Amino acid sequence: MSSARPLRVQFLFDFGSPNAYLSDRVIPDIEKRTGVTFDYVPVLLGGIFKLTGNSSPADSLKGIRNKREYMEVETARFLRRHGITGFHSNPFFPVNTLQLMRGVVAAQELGLFAPYFRAVYHHMWEEPKKMDDPAVMRAALTASGIDFDLIATKSQELAVKNRLMELTQDAVARGAFGSPTFFVGDEMFFGKDQLRDVEEEILAQLSQVTPRVASAASA
Repeated sequence: MSSARPLRVQFLFDFGSPNAYLSDRVIPDIEKRTGVTFDYVPVLLGGIFKLTGNSSPADSLKGIRNKREYMEVETARFLRRHGITGFHSNPFFPVNTLQLMRGVVAAQELGLFAPYFRAVYHHMWEEPKKMDDPAVMRAALTASGIDFDLIATKSQELAVKNRLMELTQDAVARGAFGSPTFFVGDEMFFGKDQLRDVEEEILAQLSQVTPRVASAASA
């Protein structure tokens, strides 16, 4: 029997980050090529900004000539490279995601992560809405078949609030300063454009584990 631990790959996301949404669209292909399943870890981007002194591009790019325009070109290139369609900028950006992120922690505990996750991303970046408006949020998620009241009630539990806070603080303690952030084991990568490096690191770490497993099996 081998004592080698399975490789853990984490995707730290906040629904308010368009680049986290775009990363999610690429991750399934990386999972297929590597055979590794990503762990989706919710974090509160506003909390990370506060703890690190960082800020949203909506604030940090104000008054900077050409940078925002270049980022839009870069995003268009990413969409073409990965064949991503259906993405639309949210006209209400930045959106306060506190309730949405508490909701996804609640959904995880209720076994409803996948449908909730997909529904929120749909209404944030595919058919964009002002998802920090409680009435808009309720109508959108209900229309997507989500039991809004169940998740909303669960998300108000102290344990859920504390869990989101703990995940956010842990992310910062490990070096995160924004979203999307990825960890391949202990190696950190930031930004959607690092996904190629993430995949390379996954394969590199897997290649280090495989010989040890084979050696243990033959012992």
